Amino acid sequence: MSGIVILVIGLLILILQILIIMKIRKSTDANLATEIKEQKDKIVAFESKLDLFPELLKSKIAESIQEQFTNFTQRIMSQIQELVEKFGVFRTDITKSLAESSLKTSTDLTTFKELFQKSLSGDFEKLTTNVEKKLDAINNKVQENLSEGFKKTNETFNNVIERLTKIDEAQKKIDSLSTNVVSLQDILTDKKSRGIFGEVQLNQILYAVFGEKNDKVYQTQYTLSNGKTVDAMLFAPEPTGNISIDSKFPLENYKRMTDKLLPNDERKQAEKMFKMDVKKQIDDIADKYIIPGETAAHAVMFLPAEAIFAELNAYHSDLIQYAQRRKLWVTSPTTFMAVLSTLQNVMNDIERRKYADIIQQEIIKLAEDFSRYQSRWDKLSTHIDTVQKDVKDIHTSTRKISSKFEKIARVDLEKEGNLKKPLPSKLIEEPDED
Repeated sequence: MSGIVILVIGLLILILQILIIMKIRKSTDANLATEIKEQKDKIVAFESKLDLFPELLKSKIAESIQEQFTNFTQRIMSQIQELVEKFGVFRTDITKSLAESSLKTSTDLTTFKELFQKSLSGDFEKLTTNVEKKLDAINNKVQENLSEGFKKTNETFNNVIERLTKIDEAQKKIDSLSTNVVSLQDILTDKKSRGIFGEVQLNQILYAVFGEKNDKVYQTQYTLSNGKTVDAMLFAPEPTGNISIDSKFPLENYKRMTDKLLPNDERKQAEKMFKMDVKKQIDDIADKYIIPGETAAHAVMFLPAEAIFAELNAYHSDLIQYAQRRKLWVTSPTTFMAVLSTLQNVMNDIERRKYADIIQQEIIKLAEDFSRYQSRWDKLSTHIDTVQKDVKDIHTSTRKISSKFEKIARVDLEKEGNLKKPLPSKLIEEPDED
């Protein structure tokens, strides 16, 4: 700074001397001496002032710099103090806000967990109660149906035994009175009477097994889609389907065939006619009462006389085989009773299986519901864990921010020398990873 001042002073002196020389040249000789003297005096006076000028200039500059530096320092200190005060207020506000937010979040989370656990417990209890009620209802229904089925089965067997007993007693009475009454064969000489006798006996067996009125299981005199009326239709479960039952009573030629008083030729001729009658009746049943898609693939031919049934099975197996090829089951009162009892057991078993399938389906649905419940619970548990982690992270960030504000508030700015020092290394921390 002093070198610049000296250079300026030298330039001023040089300019002044040049001006004096130029003025001297223009002056007249008369005034030259006087003027030169005056100028010399001025130069001497000016030089003396110039000797004092650097010191004055340096003093003024130093005072100005000192004043400006003092003012700048005061302004900086004032601004720093104001900033520290603002930081203190801001730190207090944000600490309070974070504490309130953290408390509210924790309270809300606790309330949410309590409400959710309460709701979840209530829903699970309701689900368990509903499932138990459904299972109890199904179990009660199954037990009721089984009990009813067993009861009906016992009643049926009791009725069968009772009726068989009555039939046996009636047979004994018929045998004892055979000499005093007209022969049954004489009564059944009329074809229509034989048909009615066979239908009545068929209906009695159906009543004995399934009850007198049970339209869900069977119907008598059932009309098919082709307009034909079958003596009885048994509604068996799938895959068997509806079974047509028709009574046939080929008695005339059977009587002649077994009448030992007749010549052998007539008996043989009667035997041929008997076989033709049976074959025709087999064809009638197969053609009229087996309808694909409406009835079962097989039908039942009911013979009301055990003797005729025994004759066919003992001596005419070709007719039995023919009936089987035409998909007919040939039965007598005894065998028909056995067939119906077997079908009844099958139907009861299918009914039990149906309810067992219902129980299994309900259990499968319950397993699916519980699987969805497990999946949703796992997702919810994950969300709850995430919320808890976020709350912990917020607490960590809050503590770090509060710590930084406390460090800023403790910075010592009272000494002037601190302006030239770098900030404490503790204030310059790495960014918060959270």
